[in-house]
Amino acid sequence: FDPRHYLGTHCYSLPKTGPHRLRFLLESVKDLRETLKKKGSTLVVRKGKPEDVVHDLITQLGSVIAVVFHEEVREILQW
Repeated sequence: FDPRHYLGTHCYSLPKTGPHRLRFLLESVKDLRETLKKKGSTLVVRKGKPEDVVHDLITQLGSVIAVVFHEEVREILQW
């Protein structure tokens, strides 16, 4: 979980993640972890800036072949 996702937006400082969205995210992650566990796998969940957390996790695991990620798309709307 990237703490920057829970700060205010660039415009008007509105919350990016309200309580309902946060609850949905937490429940989804919990469900995914449980589903993976039933299939003999696991889910690693960390809190922090991804650029730091991923580096630390790779160092900790030592035998990482690939890292896959997605980047948030930021659109600038012009009226």
